[in-house]
Amino acid sequence: MSDPWLPALVVLSSLLPGLIIFFLAESRIRLRTTLNLIGALAKLALIGVMLWGVLNEHEYVFRHTVLPGLDLVLRADALALLFVTLSAVLWLFTTLYAIGYLEDAPHRSRFFGFFSLCVTATVGVAMAGNLFTFFLFYELLTLATYPLVVHRGTDKALRAGHVYLAYTLAGGALLLIGTVWLYGLAGQVDFVPGGSLSALPPETAGQLQLIFLILIAGLGVKAALVPLHGWLPMAMVAPAPVSALLHAVAVVKAGAFGIVRVVYEVYGIEFAQSLALLLPLAIAASITIIWGSLRALFQDDLKRRLAYSTVSQVSYIVLGVALFGPLGTIGGLVHLVHQGIMKITLFFCAGNYAETLGIHKVSEMDGVGRRMPWTTLAFSLGAFGMIGVPPLAGFISKWYLGVGALEAGMPWVLAVLAASSLLNAAYFLPILHRAWFKPASGAWPNEQIPQRGRWETAPLLLIPPLATAAATLVVGLFAAAAFSPLSWAELIAVREYLTWTP
Repeated sequence: MSDPWLPALVVLSSLLPGLIIFFLAESRIRLRTTLNLIGALAKLALIGVMLWGVLNEHEYVFRHTVLPGLDLVLRADALALLFVTLSAVLWLFTTLYAIGYLEDAPHRSRFFGFFSLCVTATVGVAMAGNLFTFFLFYELLTLATYPLVVHRGTDKALRAGHVYLAYTLAGGALLLIGTVWLYGLAGQVDFVPGGSLSALPPETAGQLQLIFLILIAGLGVKAALVPLHGWLPMAMVAPAPVSALLHAVAVVKAGAFGIVRVVYEVYGIEFAQSLALLLPLAIAASITIIWGSLRALFQDDLKRRLAYSTVSQVSYIVLGVALFGPLGTIGGLVHLVHQGIMKITLFFCAGNYAETLGIHKVSEMDGVGRRMPWTTLAFSLGAFGMIGVPPLAGFISKWYLGVGALEAGMPWVLAVLAASSLLNAAYFLPILHRAWFKPASGAWPNEQIPQRGRWETAPLLLIPPLATAAATLVVGLFAAAAFSPLSWAELIAVREYLTWTP
């Protein structure tokens, strides 16, 4: 097996099973499940090989010339593998969860086909080696997720899907404009540590500032930067596995990851700072962090509250990118992983409450901790992690962001982080109080899965959130371990800031 083909095989490991699944009859449950799991496990095995190689400074690059001067490039560098590993691990858990969630639902072959295409696009975004390749997979992600958003086919789902397409296609158009404009100035723009645009003539500085604004606006739609976030709460009509995918693995992370690539590996952090681009980006992220938390406070619908929480929490990644210094970089990059683990836990739990007891609103959760203690324990760990309670994953992210803000000479960011944590507590703690300490007010809204011995719900609905909740604790407790997300974020920072050592 030659090294250049490993990135392509990672993409194919979900693309090929997905294409086969589209043509399976609804009754072929066992074959569909087998294809899903084979694809997920094969992807993890291939990524494991590349993780070891990249750690030892080996490079995996697949390149195909589409047109003269325009290449399709897949590159498995340290930054790509941070995102692609998160996607692959959480895809496995989401696949297991979706199998249980959609056990008796119609159109499962269609769902899992687009589900696999969605993950294919996500890993393509992660391993894109230049802006052209990134754009192709970024738009494929839009097209693959739309059928998942409208999967239920209701009027509400179709309206949400139309809003989703309007936002994301507009964002894609902006990204295309910025990419073509930049190609006209600099030719094909590969992603390289430190960026490559600083070599352009000084008279292009004004154009580069405008291109940066266009690129960030295009990427900011999927990253849910205010005021480009309106699609995200509406998309919560999708099934719980789709919500988990949108918030923790795919869409919002693709937008945030694209901003990481543009700042660090298109412009370069030092050049972006010299163009005065980082402070406006930090302000936009800070506004989004506070605004999302404030809106979450007033949502009774549980998934909408979690959606506005995502609007806030994903901007921690963007804020870390905008802090000029390696510690802020580490905080933002590690939060890309930590937020994914915590948020997928919360959405799994929200799906469990809805599927098991018919609970969709915070006001319906009185006493649910007694009926569903394991699900509520997982939800509690995810919520405390989001608040930033040590030693959970969220605390690690916020610690590095805070120290990075001081390193960057931006102490006002500490006030943003403190306010955000207080608001996180204000919209999560009442949920936990209702769940654990209030008595149930009567019969549940619509109990569909009865308690069977120790199983409070279907096993495939319970195991994934327990596993990801445990990961929320483990990655915080063992943040200093050699293969932790934090240590990998430090490796990336070393390669982006060539004069820095941890």
